[in-house]
Amino acid sequence: MKYTGGCHCGAVRFEVDVELDQVISCNCSICSKKGHWLAFAPEENFKLLSGQDSISDYQFASKTIHHYFCKVCGIGSFGAGSLPDGTKMRSINVRCLDNVDLDKIKVTPYDGKSH
Repeated sequence: MKYTGGCHCGAVRFEVDVELDQVISCNCSICSKKGHWLAFAPEENFKLLSGQDSISDYQFASKTIHHYFCKVCGIGSFGAGSLPDGTKMRSINVRCLDNVDLDKIKVTPYDGKSH
């Protein structure tokens, strides 16, 4: 399903074709602090509509995942990385999607702390 979304101040806007049937809440060091609910989509299903100049990139540990956030308001609405087979993916912060009823989404815990 196609959604639009973005950061709090509106500087960063995107659209993505993603299914919300496999949303996770990860307990790794960064996700547990951010409180994101994540869904994943192939890179080709993601389009940045505005805000390229407002995006900053944070990487840590293996530096393989790009944790993008808005330089203006600080909200991380999406990230980028690759699957082990090299497929480029986007992680979408479901809480940043427009017109999504969060009460209707099943969220599955993911033990990222142990991986």
